[in-house]
Amino acid sequence: MNLSELMRAFSDESKCRAYLESLRWPSGVTSPHCKGAKVYRLVKRDQFLCASCEYQFSVTVDTIFHDTHLPFVTWFLATILLCEAKKGMSACQIQRSLGIKTYKTAWYLCHRIRAAMLETGKPKLDGKLEMDETYVGGKTKGGKAKGLTGRGTDKEIVIGIRQRNGDLRMFHANDVKAGTIARFIKENVSKDVDVIFTDDFASYPFAMERAGVPRTRHKTMNHSKGVYAIGDIHTNTIENAFSLFKRGVRGTWHHVSAKHLASYLDEMCFRFNNRKNPYLFRDTVLKLISSANLEYKELTRSAA
Repeated sequence: MNLSELMRAFSDESKCRAYLESLRWPSGVTSPHCKGAKVYRLVKRDQFLCASCEYQFSVTVDTIFHDTHLPFVTWFLATILLCEAKKGMSACQIQRSLGIKTYKTAWYLCHRIRAAMLETGKPKLDGKLEMDETYVGGKTKGGKAKGLTGRGTDKEIVIGIRQRNGDLRMFHANDVKAGTIARFIKENVSKDVDVIFTDDFASYPFAMERAGVPRTRHKTMNHSKGVYAIGDIHTNTIENAFSLFKRGVRGTWHHVSAKHLASYLDEMCFRFNNRKNPYLFRDTVLKLISSANLEYKELTRSAA
């Protein structure tokens, strides 16, 4: 579904609400409290009443839409814009494009949609994988003059794993120690993986050993000596994904705080992994329905 089709299909609130109801209850409305199927519609209040437990509810209860004051049309438009923008879309642009009154409201809207994009229960990656790390943030004082362009800077660390012709995973990490890298491998890589390609960073061999990846399934490129590809041994695919994310940071969001970096990575991975999905809008709305509400105070709470 493109933007023009969405505007024709969901031109008013009643059509949006009916669509949410059809996605949430494809076999008929049931009470979220007792699962009772004998439910009456309270038309004037856009609510339902369960005959069994007398619980009154709407289609937004227990979803990320709970207590929203924004029209569903705005939610739908923001969702498709975030889904279709290859390098993301800033809250400022969402505010301008959709006529949202304040930046705070637009920022909160984007983060709630972003939170729903978190992919859980993902299968482990197998086949041929590439793994690398990159650094996100502002310029370090001294920069290249002090040789500080990657490790050793005060930038945020992002670790990425990309299955060739498959999914992308990116994570905000505290460090690039072997134990940290091994944890991401154990959580995301199948034991039947064919091979993992990395650069010659010293932590990778120890991480592979801790994660139970045989040495024969770990191939490296000696980037420090200017070697970047020998046949199909390279990390160009994951580096391209990093480049796409960094273009989003520089050209779209301009600033991404360390606290919310993981959310932006989740958004980028969700969009990338669903780039060929013809039902992307529908599947994203389904995730919005199945996601619990994210309160503003929780989103802005200082890290402990």
